Amino acid sequence: MIQALSNVLLPVMLVAGLGALVSARFPIDQATIARVTLYLLSPALALNVLLTTRVQAGEVLTLGAAYALTVAGSLLLGWLTGLRAPQAQRRSLTASVGIWNSGNMGLPIALFAFGQAGFAHATLLFLMSFVGMYVIAPVVYTARVRRPDQPPPSAGGMLLNMVRLPAVWMVALGVTLRALHLQPPEGLMRGVELLAQATLPMVLLSLGLQLGSGGWPRLDARVWLATAARLIGGPLLGLAAGLACGLRGEVLAVLVLSASMPTAVNALLIAREYGGDADTVARTAFLSTVLSVPTIAAVVALLPRLTG
Repeated sequence: MIQALSNVLLPVMLVAGLGALVSARFPIDQATIARVTLYLLSPALALNVLLTTRVQAGEVLTLGAAYALTVAGSLLLGWLTGLRAPQAQRRSLTASVGIWNSGNMGLPIALFAFGQAGFAHATLLFLMSFVGMYVIAPVVYTARVRRPDQPPPSAGGMLLNMVRLPAVWMVALGVTLRALHLQPPEGLMRGVELLAQATLPMVLLSLGLQLGSGGWPRLDARVWLATAARLIGGPLLGLAAGLACGLRGEVLAVLVLSASMPTAVNALLIAREYGGDADTVARTAFLSTVLSVPTIAAVVALLPRLTG
């Protein structure tokens, strides 16, 4: 399993490292790269996954409830790590703990650990986390953010912040097409798939660019706390939430494994778009990704007790 984890982690670190190297040598417009990913590539990934993944209604409801409880607990843990910190850093720590990498790390590791059946459940969790990320993160970064002379944000204003990102529109479109049993033309879907395939490399490059522009990341106490909350608190919360929702066996194990993943790099892109503390998110994503090898290996070693 350690070898399998390293096979997943090494490409992640390689692409991010190349981004850091380029950013350290040349001036890079990171905001433009982030917007290309948020407004073009991520929406294509959302639509492609929704139209090509088989899901069942019963699994969505039960697993969705457990996932929602896990996210709520993780956001609370992240908020606690940011107590007495500046507002921007506190919000970024909250997002760093509450948004994890269930895609490019969670999916292949689930396949290695559980085979194709577990991979199907992991894909369903990825869909939920992808939707949740683009709904929850804007709220975390914008709720009650205003000047002293401004009134509190209205419900309509909060809704606009949530739907600013096209990924949310593509989720709605994908769900509608699935409900109506409609399939876009093959040529259009090939274009969507090409954009979707470019998402992961661009996301990882964005992490490297952020880290490279500031030199070696400063790993202060709050970043270490947020990393511990993500890698240790996450799977414990997933276990508690899954048991509370009646999950047992392999489905419960897949949820726990997903919740043990490091901070999602997409959280960095959203922080940049909404004016959050992108440096804190980048440092937490970096540290949690590096330290996730032993922690995920420990979780995988313990999972047979849940499926036995």
